[in-house]
Amino acid sequence: MNTQPLRFIRGGEVVTLNGIEPNRTLLEVLREDMHCTGTKEGCGEGDCGACTVVLGQADGEQVKYSAVNSCIRLAHSIDGMALWTVEDLAQDDGSLHPAQEAMVECHGSQCGFCTPGFVMSMFGMYQNKTCKGQAISREEAQAALSGNLCRCTGYRPILDATQAMQALPLAQVNEAELLLNLELLAQEPRAPEANSTYQSPQTLLGLLQARAQFPDAQLVAGCTDVGLWITKMHMQFPRVLDTTQVAELRRIEDYPHHIAIGAAATLTDAFAALVADRPQLTSFAHRFAGLPVRNSGTLGGNVANGSPIGDSMPLLIALQANVVLMAYRKGKVVHREMPLEDLYISYRKNVMAPDEVLAWIKVPKATAGEKSAVYKISKRFEDDISAVCLAINLQIDNGVVTSASIGAGGVAATPVRARKTQAALLGQPWTPATVQAAMAVLRAEFTPISDVRASAAYRTQVLGNLLQRFWLESQGLQQIDLHSLPLEGEAA
Repeated sequence: MNTQPLRFIRGGEVVTLNGIEPNRTLLEVLREDMHCTGTKEGCGEGDCGACTVVLGQADGEQVKYSAVNSCIRLAHSIDGMALWTVEDLAQDDGSLHPAQEAMVECHGSQCGFCTPGFVMSMFGMYQNKTCKGQAISREEAQAALSGNLCRCTGYRPILDATQAMQALPLAQVNEAELLLNLELLAQEPRAPEANSTYQSPQTLLGLLQARAQFPDAQLVAGCTDVGLWITKMHMQFPRVLDTTQVAELRRIEDYPHHIAIGAAATLTDAFAALVADRPQLTSFAHRFAGLPVRNSGTLGGNVANGSPIGDSMPLLIALQANVVLMAYRKGKVVHREMPLEDLYISYRKNVMAPDEVLAWIKVPKATAGEKSAVYKISKRFEDDISAVCLAINLQIDNGVVTSASIGAGGVAATPVRARKTQAALLGQPWTPATVQAAMAVLRAEFTPISDVRASAAYRTQVLGNLLQRFWLESQGLQQIDLHSLPLEGEAA
């Protein structure tokens, strides 16, 4: 085994760990090597939040704080970052951090197993909101804790604590010092990565050259899927190639007619860009896993994974997104571009060559008169995998459908475009009769399977129902889903 030392900042000091194997998770290293047992292992799949820690990275002249699941995050992926665990929050004199103190005052801890994870999610919000003078609403508190489960059902006092902590005496991280330490750490000389079993290139060219040299290496981009392969399927990878430190691929670029989202941009940042252009996607973006998963996972990773129940792909298909694949061949960078749905061949199989990397997702901007929506059907409202996902994007001019683009998930071996349904709508008047006819076409277009999430018959029925719901909403009907109802403690 040949790995680079793992370096990160904790408690204002640089921590260096040697000999960390490429497949080890951050949670394993914290508990087994560093004896930070306050960070708990609950599910081992990024679902319960008991293992939540907070990472810090330089974002201009500020620090960006991200609550993430340490159980599915590979340890080497945090190299060069700052790390906080629940052991790091108490002050030097032993006094509790406001996130901890508020949990005590609001009786937010019951059995206590989940409490460290909740506190760390609260700490992340505290740093991003309270320390910047911004108030925390009830809805924002719920969103921040969307990746944490309390099996004692103590959510109300925990939400109370998330709001109450902002009224306690301020406890701030010395960001000026932290930014300096992060910069110094980034400037430390590193041995060449050529033979390292965990490589994390900093540039796009470096990534493409490494991919050309090691086409069999396991690509990771946040590890929210690959982490489960390691923790649940016990897979081991001799060599790992991490895309998330590539500066070019972390960017989101705004052009006159489209948004170019780098494949290494986190789901949090990618959806923020999509929501800025199409505010109606806000609820869907919030439901795309819990916040810690969105803070780690990347849009490129979700797309490249190609799961038929991956939530981003039906939406991107409906928005007519293209993907850009890149490779390094014969001394130069080459690329090709295609509609996103053409990326997939069969279940979790795609057209990418062994030396290719998915680099960009190009999403057309909203147009005047566009009607679009995306619907996720799952057993839990938050932090759950879809049984069915349907995304619809129509252009309606003078009462006639002049453009139709529909993406579906959970109904075939890959994310798919509903071509027959699009054809049934195109050129037709936007009327109940057209919608009823298109519903029948949509239900007949796919042959879904039955599994633990839903039966084939249910999926088929729901597909048509969602198209009808889109019609009703286009006619002004509101409050037909739970999200439209006020949260407890908020005015109606």
